[in-house]
Amino acid sequence: MSTIAMNPEPLDTATVQRLRLEAVGKACSSWFLWIAGLSMVNSVLSVSGAQLHFLFGLGVTSIVDAVAQKAGTTGIALAFVVNAFIAGLFLLFWYFGKQGHKWPFFVGMGLYLADGLIMLLITDYLGAAFHLWVLYRLYQGYTTLSRFMDAQRAQMAAGGGPILPQ
Repeated sequence: MSTIAMNPEPLDTATVQRLRLEAVGKACSSWFLWIAGLSMVNSVLSVSGAQLHFLFGLGVTSIVDAVAQKAGTTGIALAFVVNAFIAGLFLLFWYFGKQGHKWPFFVGMGLYLADGLIMLLITDYLGAAFHLWVLYRLYQGYTTLSRFMDAQRAQMAAGGGPILPQ
């Protein structure tokens, strides 16, 4: 027979709201992870000659891949290094964003907006439209994190301990 541990005190509304804000902030930061990972997948697909790519990818890595294919084997190797660096930046945004920092959302949105403009220049309109959707989700993460930090300050002012994002 198993017993279920019950929380003797119900969660108050402020705690539930704080937990929801934290969950949304973490979920929105995961967009950076998708961008980084699928950009690298797109690079592998591109150099292997596949006619498939993911919408999550970056326009700048598409340009790097196109230039690399014209440069031959050395260009392809260099493209992987450049694309890994770019994807690494987005991995850093994901890492720090899920820890509750606001700057990765701000910087990441700026870079992703510039990349969306690249998508428009290379006439990938579906990719550019998807960039708008991801920018909206990143903005939600930024604003949610701001509300989370405000809730933390309010709790500290009320005499409670700090709320730390996990």
